[in-house]
Amino acid sequence: MAKPMEAIGMIEGKGFITLFEATDAMLKAANVEFLGWDKVGSGIVTVFITGDVAAVKAATDAGAAAGSRVGEVTAVQVIPRPHGDVAKVFPAMPAKVAK
Repeated sequence: MAKPMEAIGMIEGKGFITLFEATDAMLKAANVEFLGWDKVGSGIVTVFITGDVAAVKAATDAGAAAGSRVGEVTAVQVIPRPHGDVAKVFPAMPAKVAK
């Protein structure tokens, strides 16, 4: 069984290019794992990562900066020690978050 996640990081932005740039920067900046992404609607997309709290914070900072250079980042959030039931609201990665 996989260990519970220590933190979830999310970046929301306008357009796939913004999402792609932010995701690339996050994965290069820290030891985090890509969980998935979701189309919110009206061109807004959100990317989800996991890892330890410090790595997720560093990754979201780097991702937000990179995404802002090519598009508009609308939100950045880090949730330390998320409850296991959080998986129910993430359609992109139910199996990973639930463990």
